[in-house]
Amino acid sequence: MHSNYLRGSVRAAAIIASLSLAASAALAQSGASNQPTPEARQKELAEAIDAGFKAATQGPASVALIDQGALKLPAKFAFIPKAEGSRMMRAMGNSTNANFIGLVLPSDGANWFATLDFNKAGYVKDDDAKDWKADDLLKTLKDGTAAGNDDRAARGFPPIEVAGWVEPPAYDKATHRLVWAALVQRVGQATGNGGSVNYNTYALGRHGYFELNMIGAPDVIRANKENAKLLLAALEYDLGKKYEDFQPGVDEVAGYGLAALVAGAAAKKLGMFALIGVFLLKFWKIFAIGAVAVAAVGSRFIGRKSA
Repeated sequence: MHSNYLRGSVRAAAIIASLSLAASAALAQSGASNQPTPEARQKELAEAIDAGFKAATQGPASVALIDQGALKLPAKFAFIPKAEGSRMMRAMGNSTNANFIGLVLPSDGANWFATLDFNKAGYVKDDDAKDWKADDLLKTLKDGTAAGNDDRAARGFPPIEVAGWVEPPAYDKATHRLVWAALVQRVGQATGNGGSVNYNTYALGRHGYFELNMIGAPDVIRANKENAKLLLAALEYDLGKKYEDFQPGVDEVAGYGLAALVAGAAAKKLGMFALIGVFLLKFWKIFAIGAVAVAAVGSRFIGRKSA
């Protein structure tokens, strides 16, 4: 069982290798002399994934999520905790913050991964969900993403844009779950020719919200978005921490509603993870080399487990 899971996870982790190595190449081209070499990044990536595998919890299992609830992790998925997950994120060129809880990876070889966060923003009112307009939300999301292009250019990465909805925002008031997805691509890139998708899911609670983001290429996300919804449904709050446990006048209320959660707070993450689609084709050869290195790490770990 462990061997099958790890072989699948190694294949899934290959997309992470492409991102890390692509970022290295871009930074080198931009003249960032103080950046680690691609070889050093590849080594750190391999070691980070190895450490992640060792710390992983394989489903089916119940994974405690700080002081808020639990992830009823289904079979064929694995959860990598905060410390090891943060190291993997840094190795692929991204950063995490205090909200980060861990990563979820598939064991079937699909090229996606999901980040899991809890934002202790307070109780998010959902009244505006009945009145929001998808077109207005999309425009705000586009503007917010475009505003981050100066920073991306300064770090040696190409400008990106939101091309449109893959799935417009949909809120289930009965379960307090929110789902939406947007296509992100290079500025000027023909829609449908690459890019990446953030499939964003949220579970609202009394003191904030869980955020589970599935990231991958458009065709991969379209084929696997039901897995994101499965994982969203597997997020459970502890008694006293549920959305309906809110106590007016006692509990903190977030300074924004659901519309701002979609259009504002998430814009930064669209840019952060867009590198997958931006670089995947351009650096395919480097990606293949990185995948071999990752597979070698997984094979060594499988050997140790078997022994």
